[in-house]
Amino acid sequence: MKTPKVGFVSLGCPKALVDSERILTQLKTEGYQVASDYEGADLVVVNTCGFIESAVQESLDAIGEAMSENGRVIVTGCLGKDEAKIRQMHPNVLKVTGAAAYSDVMDAVHQYVPAPAKHNPFIDLVPEQGVRLTPKHYAYLKISEGCNHRCTFCIIPSMRGDLVSRPVGSVLDEAAALKRAGVKEVLVISQDTSAYGVDTKYKLDFWNGQPVKTKFYDMCEALGQLGIWVRLHYVYPYPHVDAVIDLMAQGKILPYLDIPFQHASPRILKLMKRPAHSENTLERLKLWREKCPELVIRSTFVVGFPGETEADFQMLLDWLKEAKLDRVGCFT
Repeated sequence: MKTPKVGFVSLGCPKALVDSERILTQLKTEGYQVASDYEGADLVVVNTCGFIESAVQESLDAIGEAMSENGRVIVTGCLGKDEAKIRQMHPNVLKVTGAAAYSDVMDAVHQYVPAPAKHNPFIDLVPEQGVRLTPKHYAYLKISEGCNHRCTFCIIPSMRGDLVSRPVGSVLDEAAALKRAGVKEVLVISQDTSAYGVDTKYKLDFWNGQPVKTKFYDMCEALGQLGIWVRLHYVYPYPHVDAVIDLMAQGKILPYLDIPFQHASPRILKLMKRPAHSENTLERLKLWREKCPELVIRSTFVVGFPGETEADFQMLLDWLKEAKLDRVGCFT
């Protein structure tokens, strides 16, 4: 009996990439092979993105290509939340699931392509760190799923739900396994990294026999003990982030923050329902740089937001001149 093969298409952000890695790891663990093309696959899994319209179209096109080339397709990921839209264009897909629906995807795979009955996991060993789609020197470390904010321009909470933080012991175990596998840098990701643990009320956990709180600072401090580069993404400029800057100044984690400021006008930020709309971000940036002069900051901004005036836009430009960010991306 031939070994069943599953094709895989992964689209979207690093958080979706981690979802793909987890599904692929489970497939390999159960004895499936990953096909390198459509023709050799018994079915194809397409992990979609639905964040912006161009991503939606890319996902629909990818589903269409998989249907045309193979015909047996399971759809997962953020766009999967809108099954009606998918089936309107591709009514014959085998199954549609939402984001991070690992068990649902595997159940569908089992239904249409049963796992090898006599698979011996010791013959085709899955590495301790699982299947990774990144180069060997770095890996994404997803610490939570979902988001508690309801920013008016963002569809993510409707696709990925409210904040659900991973136990800090699990996060640190994964990071340690990545280090043992030769990974030199972990990129910490989530929808709101600085809110890590809020949903658990900072529950106490254990790692290496020591108590550690499920909390942003405590997690960063523990990661800093591993002796690898730790880079933080998707951090909101909350006051409690100040303490993490101290870890950067001490060389325990990389002096880098990816912060989606989105705008500088208090009026626009309030219309966006941004959680930090009342914060004096310029003062916070000044404080951080005083603590850690080597700090590098990347951010993204939304321009042309409904109701934005020339005065609001000019306020953003003036803010950028004073903020002196290192890298900036822009959406419209």
